[in-house]
Amino acid sequence: MPSLPKCPKCNSEFTYEDGTMYVCPECAHEWSKDAVAESADEKRVVHDAYGNVLQDGDAVTVIKDLKVKGSSSVVKVGTKVKSIRLVEGDHDIDCKIDGIGAMQLKSEFVKKA
Repeated sequence: MPSLPKCPKCNSEFTYEDGTMYVCPECAHEWSKDAVAESADEKRVVHDAYGNVLQDGDAVTVIKDLKVKGSSSVVKVGTKVKSIRLVEGDHDIDCKIDGIGAMQLKSEFVKKA
């Protein structure tokens, strides 16, 4: 069974289909199926600390010392990270850092190299 989208107004999971519309029983919000398809086509744009657009495969440089949770290591200022991958979430960069390993970074702490 295909998953129905959450309500864009109240974020309820209990939406249902009614012809060519989705309906939320909790807030009575109705929206078209076409609106959902259009929003899925929109691509999220990620910017670095200086407003440059980041893309998969870019190289970035860390602009602030970052403590690694669960470890005594620190990612130092000026560390260059190659071949980033953009992901959804708060930490929107997935990468591997030499000497540390796989990590997720926030785009606000990097600049495009």
